[in-house]
Amino acid sequence: MAKTQTIVFGAGCFWGVEKYFDHLDGVKSATSGYAGGNYDNPTYERVLAHRHSSKNSTNHTESVEVVYDDSKISTETLIKSFWELHDPTQ
Repeated sequence: MAKTQTIVFGAGCFWGVEKYFDHLDGVKSATSGYAGGNYDNPTYERVLAHRHSSKNSTNHTESVEVVYDDSKISTETLIKSFWELHDPTQ
C-alpha cells in the first residue's frame, strides 16, 4: 500500500537541491525552508546576511522538505541521491 512519507535534507544552498528532488519520479513536492535557528519565520535575506557572522548567526540551516510516495521511490534512494548531490566538505 502506497504511503506518503516526508524527509528533510539540509544541504547548504537549497535552490538546486529543491529543483533536483522535485524532478524525481515519486516525489510529490520539494519545498525550501529553514531548520533549527533562533528566530521565528526566518527570511532568506536575514539568514544570508548572518551566514558568515558567528556573532549574529541566526543558526538556521537551509533545508528542503521532500514529500514522496514510498511505493514509487524509497527513502534509501532519496538518501543516496542526496549524497550524490551534496558535497559535505563545502
